[in-house]
Amino acid sequence: MIDKLVIVESPAKANTIKKFLGGKSKVVASMGHIRDLPKSKLGVNPEKDFEIDYINIRGKASLINSLKKDAKNAKQVYLATDPDREGEAIAWHLAYILGIDPNSICRVTFNEITKETVQKSMKEPRSIDMNLTDAQQARRVLDRIVGYKISPVLWKKVKRGLSAGRVQSVAVKLIVDREEEIEKFIPEEYWNITLIASDKTTKTKFDCKFVGKDGKKLELHSEQEVNEVLENLKGAKYVVTDIKKGEKKRTPAPPFTTSTMQQEASRKLNFAIKKTMSVAQGLYEGVKLPEKGDTGLITYMRTDSTRISNEARAAAKKHIEKEFGANYYENRFYKTKSDAQDAHEAIRPTYVELTPEKVKDYLTADQYKLYRLVYNRFIASQMSAAVYDTLAVNIDGNSYNFRANGQTLKFKGFMALYVETEDIPSNEEFTKIPPLEVGENVKKEDIITKQSFTEPPARYTEASLVKTLEEKGIGRPSTYAPTITTILTRRYIEKVQKQLVPTDLGRIVNKLLIENFSDVINVEFTAKMEEEFDKVAVGNEKWKNVLREFYTPFEKTVEKVEKELEHVTLEYEESDVECEKCGRKMVIKYGKYGKFLACPGYPECRNAKPIIETVDVPCPVCGGVVQVRKTKKKRNYYICENNKGENEGCSYISWNKPKLGEVFEPNASKEEIEKETKTKKTAKKTTKAASKKSVKKTTTKRKTSSKSKKK
Repeated sequence: MIDKLVIVESPAKANTIKKFLGGKSKVVASMGHIRDLPKSKLGVNPEKDFEIDYINIRGKASLINSLKKDAKNAKQVYLATDPDREGEAIAWHLAYILGIDPNSICRVTFNEITKETVQKSMKEPRSIDMNLTDAQQARRVLDRIVGYKISPVLWKKVKRGLSAGRVQSVAVKLIVDREEEIEKFIPEEYWNITLIASDKTTKTKFDCKFVGKDGKKLELHSEQEVNEVLENLKGAKYVVTDIKKGEKKRTPAPPFTTSTMQQEASRKLNFAIKKTMSVAQGLYEGVKLPEKGDTGLITYMRTDSTRISNEARAAAKKHIEKEFGANYYENRFYKTKSDAQDAHEAIRPTYVELTPEKVKDYLTADQYKLYRLVYNRFIASQMSAAVYDTLAVNIDGNSYNFRANGQTLKFKGFMALYVETEDIPSNEEFTKIPPLEVGENVKKEDIITKQSFTEPPARYTEASLVKTLEEKGIGRPSTYAPTITTILTRRYIEKVQKQLVPTDLGRIVNKLLIENFSDVINVEFTAKMEEEFDKVAVGNEKWKNVLREFYTPFEKTVEKVEKELEHVTLEYEESDVECEKCGRKMVIKYGKYGKFLACPGYPECRNAKPIIETVDVPCPVCGGVVQVRKTKKKRNYYICENNKGENEGCSYISWNKPKLGEVFEPNASKEEIEKETKTKKTAKKTTKAASKKSVKKTTTKRKTSSKSKKK
């Protein structure tokens, strides 16, 4: 008989917790959800007050049977799934499957997987929080209704297999809107004038930026305006008119929330959001350390709180004073946003004594990088501010004003350990200023003018998209990674280097949704629904009320759109390519992998072919047409149409676009490109061969076995 059966979500977490529980305890994993809505149908009946048809997830029958068997043999069952809404819902589904009363004392949560926390939490079990469960159900059902009602409209008008979603479609809209802003952007010219001056005593040169005339700011937008200033400065004497000395403090950033961790890991470590969460999950669930065994290294990684416990605060103080000195410590408290879910602490190391260097040998390279980031950010958040001495010098010449700014780091403070990417000052903003006095003349060494143009807003990266989603109240910590993964997988957007760019398919889908479902696919509605889910989570709203208020107007919108679009056909752009099978002009359509040419006579004529992009420069080797292609990693490369591969035909293939008159010399890039574009035929053949061998071996074993039985 088992004393305690503890059910968690993952085997790694189970292994870590096992060693903390004595006696006849058993820890097993549910492997995430065990029940969900069916994939083949809506699974929700709005006519019967949103009755839900949950089913056991396919492929989990043996796991469910095993859990039931263990539960029967246990004196007490504890549901210890993750400490968030999703985890609460999983616990509720487990209770249903195992015949446990959700109101009974059966729920345990661990904000961190340490011996102290696990043992303490096991002594403080509670019942399942139905408010949290209902908040998850409300989100799941509403998103299912939106997806299953709107997606068929996309299938009819664009292509089967497409999907729409309350959060994912708004994310696509943000990316499309930004791209349109960039396309419509008209650059404006502006000029900078820099005076290179030197003092008479030390002859030290320093930069002074032009700021205006007669104490008023003056912007320069043309070369003519610049020349006028330069003309008026001829023969000018440059005099120091004002010196301001000051002190500036730079305070540390708070410890990580899910969003800030994802952003900083993207900027500093070049991690995709999905990868960050996967690595963080492993650090939370536990890694094997000598003497300690499986050990959870960080607290729960889905949180939007910056709060830390008193114990963690004390541990940070002890570490900082020992490693840096008492003057480097400052007891800091950070204000959590008003709409944040404050159930968990910020993301921090569970054991401050386990520094990144101490555990480096027992972590993968990615785990070490992320752990070091989390560790240093947390410790830095409890350190003193960095202090700078600042100096601003105003210099006048013939009524024109110039300014030199300088700063010197006086006390490193938290910057001795960690600097947030966005806090790193640009070197262009500051210059090294020699000792000067008001009224002193400085020598003009040179005057430099520079023409520039305003730049369009930057495209979103994964980091900046997450930041925007959080600022606008779209989604929650657990939704950022799956949202971005979904729209990348659906090919509504693609990643070019680190930038998120809408595909043609994404633009078409976005246009159709915005024109017909603007009440649902918009930032305000999506943020409002998050607020409603939050109200359900704290017991201030009933989840079915949220669905009722949403469903009636939404259903009318869907019916209206279906009628209006019934006789509307999507017009495709006609190309100048003739269909070789029937002679019609082929049209440009959009598929899973982007644009392609298709015969408009479908289904009578099913001819289709890819669109091949070319460049307007002939092949430097043979003069043929150079095509633009993409590798499996979506990188552009250039190849001659006469290059047949396997060293046949023309040898031209390069990462770089050819230039007129260029003499091409084959280089290492050829092997790199071929490696990235290599098909999996060889792998498939190998797998097939291995499979045949395996079958042959199995057959031989069976024959041998049957012979021995006969004997």
